[in-house]
Amino acid sequence: MGELIQLPGTAREEETSLITRAPWEFRRPLWETSHFVQMRKVLAGRFEKEIAAGGEPAALSPRTPPHFVLKGAAAYTVRAMFRYREQEHRMREVYFLAGLMDCMINQVNTVLRTDLLRDIYKKVFSLKESLSVNWYGPLDHPLLPIDPEFFAEAEYRRRLGEAATLKTLYQAIRAGTDEMFDLLALEYAFYTPSLGGRP
Repeated sequence: MGELIQLPGTAREEETSLITRAPWEFRRPLWETSHFVQMRKVLAGRFEKEIAAGGEPAALSPRTPPHFVLKGAAAYTVRAMFRYREQEHRMREVYFLAGLMDCMINQVNTVLRTDLLRDIYKKVFSLKESLSVNWYGPLDHPLLPIDPEFFAEAEYRRRLGEAATLKTLYQAIRAGTDEMFDLLALEYAFYTPSLGGRP
């Protein structure tokens, strides 16, 4: 009967901010923010219950659970992910593209010091065009943050650094971005920008 008659505090109340549950969980914030906010799902659920019980904060505050405010290149990445929020294959392609760009910007690898770098640029521009995705401004960190307890970034960087051919480099980036994608889907909720608080 709980499915038919919704009582206060049941799942129906918690779904008011939900936009999509999968592949990634996107939510409308119950506070004002001009940026996407990434928060652990377990913390996000508790925080929303606190807001519902005690009033709405006008903005993120010191009592907000640990979170990431996505700015810079990460903001463009999450916007693209939100745009394709119901198309998992395209979301994975966007994240692979972000991994390629991150590799060119933040990685040391012998392949990147050869003429093969031109092939990577071609692949990046081809993917950007086919996905209609662009990043503007400084391209510092296009990959989204993941808490170290879930993802060993140093191990990922080591695998990229050891890739001796373009093929193995692409494989390492694909495997790493797929793993990150799955962890982000499993562990995090993403709040969209909102200047109006509760929808």
